[in-house]
Amino acid sequence: MNRLLLRTAGLLALLLSAATTAMADTRPNILFCLADDWGGGPHAGVLGDPVLKTPTFDRLARDGVVFPYTYVPAPSCTPCRGGILTGQMPHRLEDGGNLWSRLPAKFQCYPDLLEQAGYVIGLERKGWGPGTLADTGRTRNPAGPSAKNFEAFLKTVPDDKPFCFWAGSSDPHRGYAKGSGIAAGMNPDDIDMPAWLPDTPEVRSDILDYYFEVQRFDREIGERIALLEKTGKLANTLVIMTGDHGMPFPRGKCNLDDSGARVPFVVIWPSKMQGGRVVDDFISFTDIAPTILQAAG
Repeated sequence: MNRLLLRTAGLLALLLSAATTAMADTRPNILFCLADDWGGGPHAGVLGDPVLKTPTFDRLARDGVVFPYTYVPAPSCTPCRGGILTGQMPHRLEDGGNLWSRLPAKFQCYPDLLEQAGYVIGLERKGWGPGTLADTGRTRNPAGPSAKNFEAFLKTVPDDKPFCFWAGSSDPHRGYAKGSGIAAGMNPDDIDMPAWLPDTPEVRSDILDYYFEVQRFDREIGERIALLEKTGKLANTLVIMTGDHGMPFPRGKCNLDDSGARVPFVVIWPSKMQGGRVVDDFISFTDIAPTILQAAG
């Protein structure tokens, strides 16, 4: 009798295990990595910058797809981020088309839709904004609920659930620690100076301070990629790494020019996408939300 019970219990465990595997959610995880004021030029090693060291972006470029002609819908934080989250052009978002504004709840955001579909969602640091939730009908940032950090967030995600996480850095937004780029060992003489900026020692040093924070952002995203590898989640994670508009210099952010509206952009999804490619198609940040939703089914 005991042997029969043991065999029955063992069979039941096998059936439950098989059923759990069959019901496992195979939809991709989403990791969206957004720098603040990173863009307006080929500001990554793999894109041809002679000074910047961006091993994380470069690795994603080797393993994924680079889109060199990626443009933001508006070269300013709040309207750009509203466009990312809603898939709408900022002029359709009423107040949300402005800096320091509000994004009414009637404009659906992809993290909310994914949460309704069973995803665990989270936000680290800067999501939608700057702005206010007052009189919007929202109780949290449109990019999701805040988490202490990515590692803490991953511990809250059940094994049978996909996640959607917004990793929002404040780098390389001003202000800078003056001289941080030179102190980090970068040579101001090596900069490929933008033609529209005065070529002076002060400006070259300021650009290196910007580069210092770009490299810090790249390093922090590398740490998040390492966590995905450690937890075995990278293969089925769609990772996007980009910046929200041009660098914080004259003719950069807030200017409707390549130097204000064109940004680095790379995507990987190791289990689904062939890597090592460059796609020269024009893409807009308003493509991000519908693409993520389509990938998630």
